[in-house]
Amino acid sequence: MSSFAHRHLLGIEQLSADDIRFLLDEAEHWARFNRQKRKQDDRLAGLTQFNVFFENSTRTLFSFEVAGKRLGAVVANFHAIGSSVQKGESLIDTALTLDAMQPDVMVIRHSATGAPADVADVVNCAVINAGDGTGEHPTQALLDALTMRRRKGRIEGLKVAICGDIRHSRVAGSNMRLLPRLGAEVRVVGPAALLPDDTRGIPAFTSLDEGIEGADIVMMLRIQRERMEASVSGSLDDFHAQYGLTRERLKRAAPDAVVMHPGPMNRGVEIASDVADDPNRSAILEQVEMGVAMRMAVLDVLTRERRG
Repeated sequence: MSSFAHRHLLGIEQLSADDIRFLLDEAEHWARFNRQKRKQDDRLAGLTQFNVFFENSTRTLFSFEVAGKRLGAVVANFHAIGSSVQKGESLIDTALTLDAMQPDVMVIRHSATGAPADVADVVNCAVINAGDGTGEHPTQALLDALTMRRRKGRIEGLKVAICGDIRHSRVAGSNMRLLPRLGAEVRVVGPAALLPDDTRGIPAFTSLDEGIEGADIVMMLRIQRERMEASVSGSLDDFHAQYGLTRERLKRAAPDAVVMHPGPMNRGVEIASDVADDPNRSAILEQVEMGVAMRMAVLDVLTRERRG
């Protein structure tokens, strides 16, 4: 497969297994590239990338900015705070205003599920979903898959436990779509109130000890304090006692299990510091590194037609 049939990247739902493998393979080049001393490529020179973020972000925004600049693009960041959005301008009017400036790609993060797709319907450039409500976060799932494949040499047959607030997590949503498509055995783990009504046929556990039994990958998700207060009784200490990943609890997973977390982490809540910082078991910082590589691949692939 030498091309990518999609104009936008709005979610994993739109991608076939071949599409996903294609993007993973493309990202491998950039993973190697980013470990060189000089990290400058000019294939996006003369192109303009708008990062349009209606929600706060550190990792994703900075990752997309670094990715675009390493590819030579002119990168501009839009923040809703201080913009016309605060004066009542609609998402679509904002998108049309930005599109009139002739960008080549827009990276959208928004609190409303489906917002990037709505923008894609009215603009002339490629649109990348950088997280929409409780919908999807496709580049996070792609970078997670890249990290797993590099750590384990494969994705097919891996036992992956995704743990925490599954109901509200767009990261979980995208991974639950992507990983089974590549042959992984996925299970979700969390308090009953934080599990989705529909798990897409994926086994669900309310016991962390049972859910991570024999897992090759243990992916912890951030517990949003406001969600926990509304959905789960007890204190943060109570939550950690039942659902926090500790070194002792990790012994239930496979002996060489890899620990992942999309960040930001609540240390001492969903994950203990000594687990998060373990250089042999934790791939959390590698996920950040692979995020730049994957986003470089996506930016490259989605702008190829515009570059001729």
